[in-house]
Amino acid sequence: MALATLNLEAGFPTVDDARRRLVSEMQSAKARGVRVIKVVHGWGSSGEGGKLGPAIRKSLRLRVKEGKASFVLAGERFSSDSNEGREFVQRHPALRKDRDYNRANPGITLVELTP
Repeated sequence: MALATLNLEAGFPTVDDARRRLVSEMQSAKARGVRVIKVVHGWGSSGEGGKLGPAIRKSLRLRVKEGKASFVLAGERFSSDSNEGREFVQRHPALRKDRDYNRANPGITLVELTP
């Protein structure tokens, strides 16, 4: 399974800049055969006063509706304690070794790209 990490928090971008970068990076990752992207957006400490995280999650949910992504998992649900987390890791077993697994990190979101 190919995994990529996208740090949208770096450089304190505006929400619009971060959204544009997200869409572009998703297209690029898919072309490289990446199946899962861990998006680092921070939570409340950067990106226009904490607007970045919720805006990126909303954008990712729209990508699911558009068919560009098949599943979005909030970092706080990326855990063996949640049904979604267990199912996600079952589909992508290498994620068990990810440093954020079972850490309830609200500053990340995982997105599964469509094949």
